[in-house]
Amino acid sequence: MPNSPTVLKRYEAAREAYAEKGVDAGKALARLGTLSLTLPCWQGDDVKGSESIVSTDVSVQATGGFPGRARNNAELRLDLEKALSLIPGNHSVGLHAMYGDFGGKKVDRDALEPIHFAAWADWAGERKIKLDFNCTCFAHPKAESGFTLSHADPAVRAFWIEHVQRARAVSAELGKRQGSTCLHNLWIPDGSKDIRYDAVGPRAILEKSLDEIFRTKHAAAEMKDFLESKLFGIASEAYVVGSFEFYLGYALTRGLPITLDLGHFHPTESVADKISSILLFSKELMLHVSRGVRWDSDHVPIFDDVLRELAQRIVRDGFLDRVHVGLDFFDGSINRIGAYVVGSRAVLKAFLAALLEPDGPAREAENEGDYFARLALAEEMKALPAGAVWDYFCEGRGVPPGDSWIADVKRYERDVLSRR
Repeated sequence: MPNSPTVLKRYEAAREAYAEKGVDAGKALARLGTLSLTLPCWQGDDVKGSESIVSTDVSVQATGGFPGRARNNAELRLDLEKALSLIPGNHSVGLHAMYGDFGGKKVDRDALEPIHFAAWADWAGERKIKLDFNCTCFAHPKAESGFTLSHADPAVRAFWIEHVQRARAVSAELGKRQGSTCLHNLWIPDGSKDIRYDAVGPRAILEKSLDEIFRTKHAAAEMKDFLESKLFGIASEAYVVGSFEFYLGYALTRGLPITLDLGHFHPTESVADKISSILLFSKELMLHVSRGVRWDSDHVPIFDDVLRELAQRIVRDGFLDRVHVGLDFFDGSINRIGAYVVGSRAVLKAFLAALLEPDGPAREAENEGDYFARLALAEEMKALPAGAVWDYFCEGRGVPPGDSWIADVKRYERDVLSRR
């Protein structure tokens, strides 16, 4: 798509401004174009899924009642297509196991088969969209106790072990069909609302469950496993079995990578600062980008300091090829397609800003111990015209620049969402 004269003029001026600082804006855009985000399918329907399973488990909740929620997988896929059409680049979709096409039948989690996700694979293949996958260890009667893979009852534990094994097999089949690795993420809600006397017992059980799960191997070209920790959750405020320390120790001793969710840490912790330490000892990691507001509230990401710092850390340390960027947010209080687009574009803007940093002089100043100059240079970078480069990137990818895409979402709301 050719760029409009106004956008092109602004880009040329910005490109010259960056060139004066030693930055090639064209190279930054080319690198950004290789970044594939994984959009969470569960944003489109408030984490309802498509199963015929009723549960009182509240470990994962979406809030808000904005009209137009996807009511089935067909509507969800339609909404994802619309969102992807407004996000520059080639991106992926993350599925949860609860989103299979079950034909109205009750298929329990320990009976999942690749056929239940064939419609998703067909849809993704036709549109050249990559799929990633997550086992679903919540919203189920066998999760209502607050424990799944760390449950003291061997029968309950066996159910969840089988479910995760099935989810991994689905991931491998998806990876085989799409010809690229399907990333499988494991998160469990296990924990206690109040203080436990026995903290080590459930963690020892979880260790054994995971060992049993990972005894089954799949080709890395088809699927890879990631382990996601959490600080606390709904009904697990005092104790979480799968803490960051637990999964970090487990993953590093088993040669597995971990997932860092921005909302799964204390509000004062810097997730960005963890990356350089982890990647000294692990080959790769996955991010689940959300915006925690006082707690793990899974708000839509915005282009804020936390997101900028995250992207800067990855780019400055040369880790962009070793970090998989997934999104994990769900907000039912606003237009859900708009939420997809705002969050995804914010993440891409953060990485573009990091790729456009003229950090050579700042590194030199740091190496020379001139921390005043380093700070001053870092501050001056913030005034460079990244927005003009962003608009050029959007138009070049056939996506509306600036805020012009908002009208497109409003039309979709009027013509599609309002009719549901």
